[in-house]
Amino acid sequence: MSSPALYKTLYRALSWGACAGLVLTLALVLRKSPPPDVANDPSAASRVEQKFAAADQAKAAGQPAQVQLDPTELNSYLQQNLQTGGAPQTSIGVPAPAAPSPGVPVAGGSGDPNAGAMAALSSNDAATIEQVQSSVKDVKVDMDGDLVKAYVVFDFHGKDLSLELDGHLSSQDGYLKFVPVAGKLGSLPLPQSTLDAAVAKMMASPENREKLKLPSDINDIQIQNGQAVVSYK
Repeated sequence: MSSPALYKTLYRALSWGACAGLVLTLALVLRKSPPPDVANDPSAASRVEQKFAAADQAKAAGQPAQVQLDPTELNSYLQQNLQTGGAPQTSIGVPAPAAPSPGVPVAGGSGDPNAGAMAALSSNDAATIEQVQSSVKDVKVDMDGDLVKAYVVFDFHGKDLSLELDGHLSSQDGYLKFVPVAGKLGSLPLPQSTLDAAVAKMMASPENREKLKLPSDINDIQIQNGQAVVSYK
């Protein structure tokens, strides 16, 4: 085979390969990953109220107070108190560990949906928590060991997309801190550098940082043995 014919064949093969990769990437982004399997317990909400009431009584008596929430109780608490675009409720100003930017595009200008999503998550335009919540339609949280696993469904131009974030939740200098370790947009894994940039961008916003400030009576929040542990001063 002559060199020009070989180059032409290679060019065609690469073109078809690039097209196939683009279609696969787009399919992965649009394909929502399954939500975590969290048990539903109608009595979970009342248990949460009782735990916080007991902590208030312990604090009033000058005793150490701590609240431990399992995944079912934590999700019940979020459903009652987290304002989302899908189910408007009264927000008490407690943010989810992390959430997607409402401007995450499916496809960038180059035609690569992965590149577009990466660019949006890494851009310098930090979204406020209110803007994020306005596009969020559902939030579910699971916990495994010391990891929190957040599953978020959000609206992008009428299309529901999912975002998964795994990370470590803690507090630092009186503020909530989230360190991502893994994430997926739809079924597409996100690079660690993109996750770090997205969280750093949100935390760098003064407006968002104030909303991540813990109440003055809370000393720390951590994930331990698959439970959210809130320690009071």
